[in-house]
Amino acid sequence: MSPGKRRWTPAEADEWTREDTIAVILSPIVYLCLLVGVALSLFLVPAGFVALAAGVVGLVALVRLIDPKLTAVSDAYEHRQKEYIEELERKVRWED
Repeated sequence: MSPGKRRWTPAEADEWTREDTIAVILSPIVYLCLLVGVALSLFLVPAGFVALAAGVVGLVALVRLIDPKLTAVSDAYEHRQKEYIEELERKVRWED
């Protein structure tokens, strides 16, 4: 099973997909593992180190899963922002 689609167009990335559902389910679990893992690791409880390691592995998986979609949306936004700034500069200079 592939970990998720790696290339997204901005329009595809705006749609709710399987990757989003997995991220919504996985993220609270990862954050809980990190929270419990750090707390227990501070007290040198062995289960804390296991939970912390599981949280870090889950976080890496979560980032690898959702980052391509976020990058596609971000790139599209940056492109629109650049066009807007160029248009604004033309209007400020009284160009047509």
